[in-house]
Amino acid sequence: MVSEPNSSTLLCFPMLGLHFFITLNNYREGEEEKRWQDFVPTPIQNRLLIQLIISLSLFIYDLPARLAKCIKSEAYADAVKYYTGAMPIFKAYGDSSFQECKRASEEAVAIIIKALQGKVFSDSESIQARAEAVMLLKQLDFPVNNLKVQLFKKLEEFLVDLHLESQEIRHSSSDLGGIPLSPSSCAHEASIREFAEAVRAYRVIFPDSEQQLFRLAKTLATKHFEATQQYIKKQLASADLVGMLRVTWTNVLLMDEVLPEAGLRDFTFEAAHVAIKQYVASRFSHLLLDFSGTLVKVHDNQKGVIEEEYPLQAALEISKNALVQGSMDALLDFRRLLDENLEVLSALTDFIIDWVQEGFQDFFGKLNDQFLVLSGKKYSANQDLIFGEGDKVLPGLVLLLAQLSVFIEQNAITRISEEISSLSGGGSRGHDNGPAFIPAEICLIFQSAGEELLQHYISMKTRKILILLKKRFATPNWVKHKEPREVHMFIDLLLQELDTILNEVKQILPEGLHHKHRRTDTNGSNTSSRSNPLRDDKLVRSNTQKARSQLFESHLAKLFKQKMEIFTKVEHTQESVVTAIIKLFLKSLQEFVRLQTFNRSGFQQIQLDIHFLKTTLKDTAEDEAAVDFLLDEVIVAAAERCLDPIPLQPAILDRLTQAKLSKNSEQSPTS
Repeated sequence: MVSEPNSSTLLCFPMLGLHFFITLNNYREGEEEKRWQDFVPTPIQNRLLIQLIISLSLFIYDLPARLAKCIKSEAYADAVKYYTGAMPIFKAYGDSSFQECKRASEEAVAIIIKALQGKVFSDSESIQARAEAVMLLKQLDFPVNNLKVQLFKKLEEFLVDLHLESQEIRHSSSDLGGIPLSPSSCAHEASIREFAEAVRAYRVIFPDSEQQLFRLAKTLATKHFEATQQYIKKQLASADLVGMLRVTWTNVLLMDEVLPEAGLRDFTFEAAHVAIKQYVASRFSHLLLDFSGTLVKVHDNQKGVIEEEYPLQAALEISKNALVQGSMDALLDFRRLLDENLEVLSALTDFIIDWVQEGFQDFFGKLNDQFLVLSGKKYSANQDLIFGEGDKVLPGLVLLLAQLSVFIEQNAITRISEEISSLSGGGSRGHDNGPAFIPAEICLIFQSAGEELLQHYISMKTRKILILLKKRFATPNWVKHKEPREVHMFIDLLLQELDTILNEVKQILPEGLHHKHRRTDTNGSNTSSRSNPLRDDKLVRSNTQKARSQLFESHLAKLFKQKMEIFTKVEHTQESVVTAIIKLFLKSLQEFVRLQTFNRSGFQQIQLDIHFLKTTLKDTAEDEAAVDFLLDEVIVAAAERCLDPIPLQPAILDRLTQAKLSKNSEQSPTS
């Protein structure tokens, strides 16, 4: 406790009052300082002087107790106010009349300084509380340069420790149409507001720290966009992206109020430009990835991993829906960005439209490349990652890709173009550069891809048949061939492969609109075995060389007379594809025959097999006339390579053919 004032202290009261009164009077009159001895107060001034002396003395003697109460209640701002108010008196009379009060107050202030320093360096204290502590220390004439560095480090640590979790930054804005805020969302918003106020206080306390604070504010915005970009990589939905941008923009506006000179708004527009462009690119990347997953399932179906009654037919519909629905979902996400009433997004409207158009143009270009990779037409370093190491491309998948290309050209591009044209805004490219999305160009790409993939399917199936042909002609000794007793089993294998092809094309391709091209008498002789010139036994028996010559002349005349176009353009129809494969097979069969030398029995075996094919293929091929022509070509080629080309009698051919048909019918009864 401070002792009661003694007589020596009371004697100084007049001198104390006169000092303040003279100082006040001189301040008002603007005169030089007068000595208190020359000052003679009026009666009113004398009464005021006495009241002032009493109030000041009571305040000074009560100050240590006041400071103790403030320390106990941690009301440090009040304590600093009281002490700084008494400092002029302590400076003038602290070494005499108020020496004991000054000592007790300084001891209390030392405790306060220590407590304020503790607040500055305490992690449990808020940033704003630490900033206020620095301001109070500055008022107490405490050197705060070191505290300036430490406090700025605390601000930096706040940004380092700031965890921008998705549930916080997506829904922490209070302007979300009445969506209730979660506790973590409220905590995030409160912490950012607290940080902004701390920056404001720091700027007031340390006016020369603006550049440091500018960098700090930009770091806060950068962290928001870094978090946004991380979630974009995880296939963030557009609604979530909008929520994150809204929160980011709200926080930026808070900081812009505190540091308007930092140019944080322009910085945010640039960062948003990068983030939205990344989102659009990521959205298309995931669209391509999802669609590739659908095609991988098709591949697994073809391998038999998943059994379905019509795997290709179902896979085609699934692939169509995946492409269209995926594109529509992506466009819906982009439309949400364009329709959102948010300043940072509204400024990017034209750019977003351009990015969407460029994205679709690039997406379909990559999709075409992927079709070629999946079909084996184009090499990719990551091809093993698509199907798995050791997997082979299956023909059914190639056929599906061919028809999917037709769907993209004729249907998908038109629908997507209509949706893109409905997006608000005109883009930023301008009329001179033209649109980024060019439907006609994409249609040409997939038209070419469809034709190329269809031809690739035909080639794959034909190569498989050629393997059968090689085995067929490499096994027997045709010069020592035995008399034919039945159609060779090679024909069964061939027809099985054709059945597989028919099953695939019926699931994927539509039926043709054209009627079959059949032979007529105007094309020369009838195509049945009975009308074949090879059966002119009398001619052949009389002179083998002469028979060969006449066969060749007859064959040559037939070529000029029929003027038949054997290999026509393949259409995307069941009949056209099957006919193309049959034609290629027969042409290859003719070449294999030309490389052999036959005895009479070998030649007759070829004749019997071809006769059976004529019977079984007549309802399969679209261009029956061309198929019959090629079948005749095989017989002619065999006759030319035969040492004794004596054909089988028509009756024998018919009997053996019927026997084979009956046998096949018994082995495969109809249900």
